Formats: sequence, structure tokens, C-alpha cells
Amino acid sequence: MKECFKRKISLFLVVIFIISLITGVKVNAEENKGLDVEARSALLIEPISGNILYEKNSHEKFAPASVTKIMTMLLTMEAVDSGKIKLEDKVTCSENAKKMGGSTMLLDIGEIRTVEELLKGVGIASGNDAAVALAEYLGGSEEAFVQIMNKRCEELGMKDTIFKNCNGLPASGHVSTAYDIGIMSMELLKHPTILKYTGTYMETISEGRKSPIELVNHNKLVRFFKGCDGLKTGYTEEAKYCISATAVRDNVRMLSVIMGAPTYKIRNRDASMLLNHGFSKFYSKKLATKDEEVEKVVLDKSGEKFFMAKANGDLNVTLEKGKEEEVTSKIELNADRKSYKEGETVGSCKFYIGDKEVGQVEIYTDRDIKKGGVIDNLKYNIKNMFNN
Repeated sequence: MKECFKRKISLFLVVIFIISLITGVKVNAEENKGLDVEARSALLIEPISGNILYEKNSHEKFAPASVTKIMTMLLTMEAVDSGKIKLEDKVTCSENAKKMGGSTMLLDIGEIRTVEELLKGVGIASGNDAAVALAEYLGGSEEAFVQIMNKRCEELGMKDTIFKNCNGLPASGHVSTAYDIGIMSMELLKHPTILKYTGTYMETISEGRKSPIELVNHNKLVRFFKGCDGLKTGYTEEAKYCISATAVRDNVRMLSVIMGAPTYKIRNRDASMLLNHGFSKFYSKKLATKDEEVEKVVLDKSGEKFFMAKANGDLNVTLEKGKEEEVTSKIELNADRKSYKEGETVGSCKFYIGDKEVGQVEIYTDRDIKKGGVIDNLKYNIKNMFNN
């Protein structure tokens, strides 16, 4: 009797387990319904938080083709924004840059172009010659620049990437992954000036030339996908069709990476499908508005000495739809000071969901105010003692 009962219980547990597996598969299938990515590898990221919303073989190594140029643009923008170089700097095109095959911006040997024009050549027309010209200007030689590229990969945690050149032309051992491309793409997005170039569909450079340079963006999503403003496409026979695509809608930014799509149409379809999926899952919430009050900062025990912290700029964060997530804030002053002047930047206000920081904004004071001293605190203590 007992053995029969045990067999029934075991059978019941097995049935429950199978049902749970089937249910789980259905839920997972429902979540990914419509996300039939044909490319060999793919990734969808919400770049503010870094949350991965979808991935397919995202750590598998493939040739990245011209998506490589994201690192070239990143190092250039880091040099610009740090003050090492300027967008107006003049760069002379070398014979080495001129001889690059594949996509070019048709530079001549000895032609002088600005850093900004070369960035346009890379970001819009995927110019291999422009990429080499920038590499030589920043690194002294393309070889030295490639060493800088790989060092930056290590710093960013791009563990499965090795670059052999600055433009993605076929080279043995030149590999990356969708995950690593996502990392460097998010880092490039920290330099929003680049989107002026990668988000431009057509541009003409004519200064100093008999025949103007006509640049047409290889990323057709810039023209045909709402909100798309970058970043980079790529193609070689080995890599097939690749892209790191970003778009913004209603203050929400999404980033999709596609590697190894069989055609450019499938690449663009897969990237668009992932971006749309991301936009359906997230929304933007404003946490701070420029010049509006953020929080009251009390400077003494009595609460009589205080200032209102105001935001130096706007702050929007991206949150997942359907989740009730409480956002908390914390003021952090730059230093413990005795006095504050109206309009002076004095610290930042950081915003959190749970323990995770989701954004911060600099704050300034709305008045001149002195911090309460020993005498003020003594008066408060005496008053509080008698009140009690």
C-alpha cells in the first residue's frame, strides 16, 4: 500500500515538473515572439543601464568588418573631448592612407583635411582612408594606433576582441563579438558629438577640392528607421553584414548589434526588429529639470539654516514598463564648507533604484548662506533641553 502511494506521489511530481517545463518554454517563447533573428549573432542593450534585453551567440567571435571603426572613432572622440586634439586640427593624408581599398572618401596623397572632416568620412562613408589618416595622426602610425586600440579594449573589458587594423579590412585574427561591440558602442555614446556625423545621411566636402567629396551613409537606417542616429555598419566576405545601430525615441535610447547577417536587408531588418522590441519595453522618466529645485539641504541642527539645491541640467532615466520601481535620491556635497554662495555648483544629486545608481545631476545653491556653527548648535541644544 505504501509502495503504491509512493509511486503515485512520484508520478504526480514528474507530471508537475513536465508541466512547469512546458509552461516555462511557453513563457519564454511569448517573451521572444517575433524576435526571429537570422544573423549569426545579435545583442540588444539599453545603453544607459547596460541591461541586456536580448542576445544570440553574443560571446561568439566573428570578424567585425568596418564596425571596427567604432573604436577608431571612440579614441578620436576621447582625444578631442580631453583636449588632446581639436576637431579643427589639420591632418595630411599619407600614401598609406590613400592606398586603402574598400570604402573610401577618395582622399589624395598630401590632401589636408580636418579631424572633423575625417570623422565624417569614417562615420558617414566608412572611409578606410579616413580611418588610417586619423590613426596615423593620433598614434604616429597605424601600427602604434592599433596597439592603443587593443589596450583600450582591455581597459573596457572587451575580452574577446583583437584588432589587427583600424578599419576592419580582412586580417587573420581580427575578431570581436556582439557583446564587445556593445561595450565600445556604449562608450562611444558617452561622446554625443559623434552622432552629428553617424546620424547624417548625406554630406558634401568641397573646400580645397576641384571635385567635391560626396559622402553617403552606409547605414540606411539613419534615413528609414525613426530615431536612428548611428553608429556603424560593416561588410566583408568573411564577416558578412554587420551593424551596431542606435536610435532614440521619446528620450529612450536603444542599441542593437548584428553580426554575420547573410544580406544587408536581413541585417537592417534584424537590427530594426530588436530596436523596436526595446522601445516597446522601456520608457523615459524625468528626474530633474534644469534650474528647478531638487532637494532642501539643511546646514544646522535646528533646520533654520538651509539652501534649496537646484539642478544644473535636465536628467532623464530609462525605466522598464510595467515595473513599479521607487526612485530615491541622495545629495552629495563636494566639500564640508562654512558658507555657500548663490548660483555656486556645490555637489551632485544621485538617484537610485534600490542600491543601483541610475543617474546624477550637478546641483547649485539658490542663496547665500552660512553653515551653523558651534554657538548655533549650542543654542539649539539648550532650547531642545528645556523643551523636553
